[in-house]
Amino acid sequence: MRLLLVIPLVMLLLSEEFAIALTVFVIAGLSDGLDGLLAKHYGWTSKFGSIADPIADKLLMVSSYFVLCWQGALPWWLFVIILLRDLFIVGGAYTYHHLFGLQKITPTYISKFNTFMQILLVVAVIFGLASGSISQGIIQSLIYLTLFTTVASGIQYSTFWGKKAIKNIKENNFREHEDD
Repeated sequence: MRLLLVIPLVMLLLSEEFAIALTVFVIAGLSDGLDGLLAKHYGWTSKFGSIADPIADKLLMVSSYFVLCWQGALPWWLFVIILLRDLFIVGGAYTYHHLFGLQKITPTYISKFNTFMQILLVVAVIFGLASGSISQGIIQSLIYLTLFTTVASGIQYSTFWGKKAIKNIKENNFREHEDD
């Protein structure tokens, strides 16, 4: 459902229909929460879901940040840092997987807090654009908190997985390459 909501969200943001865009963004967030709750409670998991869920989440966030930066509501440097962090983590996971085999990657508390901050910032900015009732001081504070948690979580992931990779290299635990 979140994948289907990306296009209307982007169109609403671009046409400056911020109140409706906020509603769509909240519905997307609630659907993500409900999806996760049902998957955990009933064990409704699938390979498709494990791939589609994070892609939908990232597409929704990246699209929202891109449009809000395009409109001047958020700084481009924040978008670039968030995007680079995500690409760095995905690239590192891909490399680690191909060198040492599949590993379960669970989000850290800092990463979960970063996700919360990124969502809160988008909600606050869209709400502020819709209502004009959020001060620039609050938005600036949220921008810098989001920056801090983005950088901190990127450092945490790279440190943890870097140490793990070095240990595997020292122990020569390279994966046998078959026709991947």
